[in-house]
Amino acid sequence: MKSEIANPVRRKAFIITIMLATAAVIAAASTARAQEVIAFVNGHPITALDVEQRSKFIQLTSKKKPALQDVLNSLIDEILEVNEAKRFKINVSDAQVDKAFATVARRMGLDVPKLVQILAHDGTSAETLKRRLRAQIAWSSLVRGRYRASLEIADSDVEAQLALHKSDGKDNVGYEYVMRPVIFIVPSGSPPAAVEARKRQAEALRARFQNCTDGIAFAHALDAVAVRDQVAKFSADLPEALRKILDGTAVGHLTPPETTTNGIQMFAICEKRETKSNTPKMQAVREQIFQQKFGAQAKRYLETLRRQAMIEYRTPNSQ
Repeated sequence: MKSEIANPVRRKAFIITIMLATAAVIAAASTARAQEVIAFVNGHPITALDVEQRSKFIQLTSKKKPALQDVLNSLIDEILEVNEAKRFKINVSDAQVDKAFATVARRMGLDVPKLVQILAHDGTSAETLKRRLRAQIAWSSLVRGRYRASLEIADSDVEAQLALHKSDGKDNVGYEYVMRPVIFIVPSGSPPAAVEARKRQAEALRARFQNCTDGIAFAHALDAVAVRDQVAKFSADLPEALRKILDGTAVGHLTPPETTTNGIQMFAICEKRETKSNTPKMQAVREQIFQQKFGAQAKRYLETLRRQAMIEYRTPNSQ
């Protein structure tokens, strides 16, 4: 045996074999650790890997290391929320989760692949975030559905809340906009030069558009231009950036061109009606009251589920 190991070639092969065996043992131990069950929630396991990835995700979003119990509470609540939603036949599709994931990426100024890369780089995963999004969507749908009546906001509640706070008059007047979408169609995959050419054509129409009657008729006659059916929107239901654009566009004129998936889109403002019963300020207060009611109801509901649940914490190697 000594003579075989003394042989340089066989000695090298022996060392490599030992190294591979050691690596295999380490990998097996790591896998076993990842699969180690930390807790059971109504029979549903929470593994060490779940805890590790959720901990890193919370640290990534909050910029501080969470306590172990806080991480476990997050995972326990998630399981209870999803399972309760399923009991009421609420199942969130992968498409809904993917859409929510893309929205998170967009709000961060990223595309989906970049967000996936960042999560992986920080020791968590896209699946960790998607799992949380699935629970949030299911839970929100369940609470809103089961407690719809108690979550309704009376106009008197909104008015009472408004009366408690002085206002500078901003957003106290709302508008109902009556609009016609006008789209300069750009085929998918068109080069940037073609898109820019369509933008110039849209700007040319905007410059000569003086009223909806003549302007819409003229737009209809243009090549590859679609004029959609009339739509009505309240300023209270629109984001502030869009409200500013609509407020800055006179009746009978077009909004600035915007690039969309279908082409270059503008809106012809055909009517603008003032309203004081559905204003941005009232909508903001209504949403604030709703979130307060929703949060309180969701908390009570979850506390009930926790009291009824079978939650078993496991210590290492106690399985």
